[in-house]
Amino acid sequence: MPEPTKKEETEVLAPAPAPPREEPNKEKQAGTSPAKEWSVGESPSGEDQDKQTANNQLSTLFVEKPQGGTVKVGGNITFIAKVKAEDLLRKPTIKWFKGKWMDLASKAGKHLQLKETFERHSRVYTFEMQIIQAKENYAGNYRCEVTYKDKFDSCSFDLEVHESTGTTPNIDIRSAFKRSGEGQEDAGELDFSGLLKRREVKQQEEEPEIDVWELLKNAKPSEYEKIAFQYGITDLRGMLKRLKRMRRVEKKSAAFAKILDPAYQVDKGGRVRFAVELADPKLEVKWYKNGQEIRPSTKYIFEHKGCERIMFINNCVLTDDSEYYVTAGDEKCSTELFVREPPVIVTKQLEDTKAYCGDRVELECEVSEDDAHVKWFKNGEEIIPSPRSRHYIKVEGKKHILVIEEATKADTAEYSVMTTGGQSSAKLTIDLKPLKILTPLTDQTVNLGKEICLKCEISENLSGKWTKNGLPIQETDRLKIVHRGRIHKVVIANALVEDEGDYVFAPDAYSVTLPAKVHVIDPPKIILDGLDADNTVTVIAGNKLRLEIPISGEPPPKAIWSRADKAIMEGGSRIRTENYPDSTTLVIDVAEKDDSGVYHINLKNEAGEAHAAITIKVVDVPDPPVAPNVTHVGDEWCIMNWDPPLYDGGSPILGYFIERKKKQSSRWMRLNFDLCKETTFEPKNMIEGVAYEVRIFAVNAIGLSKPSMPSKPFVPLAVTSPPTLLAVDSVTDTTVTMKWRPPDQIGAAGLDGYVLEYCFEGTDNWIVANTELIEKTKFTITGLPTDARIFVRVKAVNAAGASEPKYYSQPILVKEIVEAPKIRIPRHLKQTYIRRVGEAINLVIPFQGKPRPEVTWKKDGAPIDKNQINIRNSETDTIIFIRKAERSHSGKYDLQVKVEKYMETASIDIQVVDRPGPPQVVKIDDVWGENVALSWTPPKDDGNTAITGYTIQKADKKSMEWFTVIEHYHRTSATITELVVGNEYYFRVFAENMCGLSEDATMTKESAVIAKDGKIYKNPVYEDFNFTEAPMFTQPLVNTYAIAGYNATLNCSVRGNPKPKITWMKNKVVIVDDPRYRMFSNQGVCTLEIRKPSPYDGGTYSCKAVNDLGAMEIECKLEVKVVAQ
Repeated sequence: MPEPTKKEETEVLAPAPAPPREEPNKEKQAGTSPAKEWSVGESPSGEDQDKQTANNQLSTLFVEKPQGGTVKVGGNITFIAKVKAEDLLRKPTIKWFKGKWMDLASKAGKHLQLKETFERHSRVYTFEMQIIQAKENYAGNYRCEVTYKDKFDSCSFDLEVHESTGTTPNIDIRSAFKRSGEGQEDAGELDFSGLLKRREVKQQEEEPEIDVWELLKNAKPSEYEKIAFQYGITDLRGMLKRLKRMRRVEKKSAAFAKILDPAYQVDKGGRVRFAVELADPKLEVKWYKNGQEIRPSTKYIFEHKGCERIMFINNCVLTDDSEYYVTAGDEKCSTELFVREPPVIVTKQLEDTKAYCGDRVELECEVSEDDAHVKWFKNGEEIIPSPRSRHYIKVEGKKHILVIEEATKADTAEYSVMTTGGQSSAKLTIDLKPLKILTPLTDQTVNLGKEICLKCEISENLSGKWTKNGLPIQETDRLKIVHRGRIHKVVIANALVEDEGDYVFAPDAYSVTLPAKVHVIDPPKIILDGLDADNTVTVIAGNKLRLEIPISGEPPPKAIWSRADKAIMEGGSRIRTENYPDSTTLVIDVAEKDDSGVYHINLKNEAGEAHAAITIKVVDVPDPPVAPNVTHVGDEWCIMNWDPPLYDGGSPILGYFIERKKKQSSRWMRLNFDLCKETTFEPKNMIEGVAYEVRIFAVNAIGLSKPSMPSKPFVPLAVTSPPTLLAVDSVTDTTVTMKWRPPDQIGAAGLDGYVLEYCFEGTDNWIVANTELIEKTKFTITGLPTDARIFVRVKAVNAAGASEPKYYSQPILVKEIVEAPKIRIPRHLKQTYIRRVGEAINLVIPFQGKPRPEVTWKKDGAPIDKNQINIRNSETDTIIFIRKAERSHSGKYDLQVKVEKYMETASIDIQVVDRPGPPQVVKIDDVWGENVALSWTPPKDDGNTAITGYTIQKADKKSMEWFTVIEHYHRTSATITELVVGNEYYFRVFAENMCGLSEDATMTKESAVIAKDGKIYKNPVYEDFNFTEAPMFTQPLVNTYAIAGYNATLNCSVRGNPKPKITWMKNKVVIVDDPRYRMFSNQGVCTLEIRKPSPYDGGTYSCKAVNDLGAMEIECKLEVKVVAQ
């Protein structure tokens, strides 16, 4: 079939109708192995048939459908499909299939090319599928599908391939152009039959139809640049250098039976195959790239087939474009690999644009590759931007934008963009901007002699003409015409009556006018020459005011007086106005303080209005001041201050008089005979400890105010003496704790608290350690640098102030003192700690030591498994926590606390108990009369605690209902009595410990029959046992450490019969009726509780038990420690 004719429109060679970057990704996701692919012509699944049937019912898109055809082996054939694009907003999606499943977009290459064009005038998309050098297995059914949103259309056609009469020539695979975008050796094939049948030998393919190197070899040097732009060549100079090396004459090789081709070409992202054939297969072959040896990897794959040595390069990139050679023995052969970028197509077309003169215009398009080479044209001439040009090109990835600054009408043209794979064009139209009136002229009414300013603003910088009453305006010394950019003004100085009229401004080139009217008037005036500069009139309260103000204006204006937006009427009573042609008068009879304020005069006539404000000030004696405040007191003096009165009477305050009296007296005494100009005063010569009150009088030019309210009572007081016995309590790496004793002399003011200050050695900057007063005689200074030396002082503060400081005699080194560790085992942990299975274990073990000790736990000599037992450590204690105790948690726990070289250890025994198992064997030893003798062996599992007893039950064989006959039995044999004669019994035994009865019981295997006749059993006679004994302590007292302020208890247990009398002693002194102690005794357990002990409660405590048979005494030591705050 003949080759298709080349159309006038620019054709875009596309590897697939879908976006060029998506199809390779789909192939990678689907995998490269052909093992799961179908043979040609196999029917699709039922789901695919239903989908196709549903799609066929949608609207039709094809204008021309591809038709079936026939081609000979080795021939070419083209199938064409056309789609009308009148109703489509974007390009439709088209797919070509072989059979009903194989998408041919992934097979585009040497034997298959897919093209698409768009005819702009007819708005028809043309899609072509061209099969090159057809083979027999290309025959079959093909299908074309086109999709746009919800529209779908498809068409099927057949291809027949007949055998050629000629012979098939041998093809050298080394010179073939292998396009392998999917990473397969067989890219470009239309089916996988060659891959499924491994026994067949693949035919080598011929060279591609388009070979850039052949074009460059046969082209003229002047055409090199055009070919480079058309096929996307970026390094033309390097390719021409390689072209020269390709033309060398190759010599015959003894090592190679077949050498590499002079050059290979592959698309970016494709796969290339290098192959040589050795004369001796035993020779070692090495591959090199630019002189560096290539090692096998996922990118470089080596294969051996007999004498043939093959290297594949996957996913080719531009850096793979270089020289390669292979060595065999002492010989080598080389080749060149050229990686070609795919054609750049225009994915987003230029759009027609309209703009106005002066605008910034951007023409934008998008191409298929980032930073691609694109050329712009204006009316067919290439646009070459220069540094001073209004045109420049902006590239943002795939976007290419032509920017035109301050467009003019000369920029109206057809602009186009061209790439290596397509072009686009659009029209740009530049029009004159519509004129907008931003600020129109406004009518003006101007006072006589004032300036007239007519101003307007339009949207463009244009000149214009001014007219008055239809006549052009000429500039004079008094009239100026101003044009600045878009603003036009007419300014007339000293307005006259003849300046009144109609003014019009007309912009050039536009039929628009801006009119305005000017009116000149003579407004009224208020003459205030007889008043002060600030227009203030002063009057004493109680006097009469008559204020006359001259006015002018023609016609005579009407005067209106107002105050606080309220008009003053002419016929008023106390405040009224009187109006005359040349004056207006305000009259106030008997002025009051509230009459002070601003009075407004408004004059109005036909020419305008006038306004003036007059301040009338009514002066009087000031208001009394607010009660004074006493801020500081001494032994015979105080400092007081006050605020000026809210109302000064309209006259400035000249000063104040101060008076004082004793609180319980009514006689006031003046303290100053000269006015006090300030608002502070210091009364003196007062008696310490006596309460006083003070008050204030304010004085102005009018007179003396009433007295203020008395101040709060105050007592003159003196500061205390300095604190005593300042000493260091403790020191760490960052803190220092100081303690001291109260002052020797406190005085009547008492003591409010202390202030602790410190400074570093070598400085005089004293820093306050406590922001608020502290009442305690102990404080910790924090945030100190390690190894620093500080001086410390403390002051006592009361209402009279701070005392003289008490200094520590020498500098203090900030460094922690090592304190040996001590473990404080709680009393209840000094004996075995028992818990049941499933209960939580939470033990807190306090300890001491500085710096922070290192804590280590072990169980039975081995490290503790932290997955089963949680250990939490702090600076003062360690916690061992088990959420649900198990019997495996039982054992001896060893605690080790270490501070540097000092170490202390302690041990805790934990016993986790559970209910026991049943006895092992229960048997009947003897049966006589109404009695049965039973015996049993203890259970194997005692629940990790001692067996405390057994429970025995019986059951009649007839009913098998169990009844308890003996509970809490301690022995392993028992006699069951009072059984019913003639019945047959079974027995079972439960084991019991501190957790309760065992879950199961052991039953006798045989039954016991109570016979009717039997011998008489006589109960043995036992002598009474003597239970009396002297007192004996079964649990002694232990030495105890207590924390000051927290209750402490001492415990012991005693046994004796008769019940002994318990006596508690401290330091051999009997404790009797002391509310700080409480004594308990329950079931032989004796307890002494000490309420909130202090260090004085430490000592030796004794417990004495006495009965008729004797006495016994035990003792322990109690130490009470104070925890630093």
